[in-house]
Amino acid sequence: MRVKVFIHGIAIDPVSNSPVMLLKEIDGPRILPIWIGVLEATSIASKLENIQFPRPLTHDLMKNILDFLGIKVPKIEIVDLRENTYYALITLEIQGQLVDIDARPSDAVALALRTGAEIFVSEEVLQKSQTFTETLTKEGQEEIVGATEEEKEKLKEILKELDPKHFKYKM
Repeated sequence: MRVKVFIHGIAIDPVSNSPVMLLKEIDGPRILPIWIGVLEATSIASKLENIQFPRPLTHDLMKNILDFLGIKVPKIEIVDLRENTYYALITLEIQGQLVDIDARPSDAVALALRTGAEIFVSEEVLQKSQTFTETLTKEGQEEIVGATEEEKEKLKEILKELDPKHFKYKM
């Protein structure tokens, strides 16, 4: 089974100072944090914020090539988690045939943003990974529910630094 998600945002992990891509399920409270590279984070964030560069970034170039060749990207899916590494597939539609291409999740998501592709995470990956959920307390405040107090605090710090005006994907 696969779960449809959207990009909840890009944040900086205050401990490692690394970018974190936050994927949130559309019909549920779970959030999947995936630590990514700076270049991929820049590519994703620039698209989320509609920042234009004078020359195409790598993911823009990929989209331009696919458009020129008449190839569509209907979906991407994060399909596996092995030894703390996530694996994704980019599904291409080439002359009516579907072909899956191995990719890093950050590259797949950056391309999905540019092509309008749907983004999915397999239920198995969500179960294997350290996901978090957002719930509302009685006082109406959002609370993070995770496996350990340390992990909850870490994600709280990441989300605290995430400004909703910036890096928020609008559906």
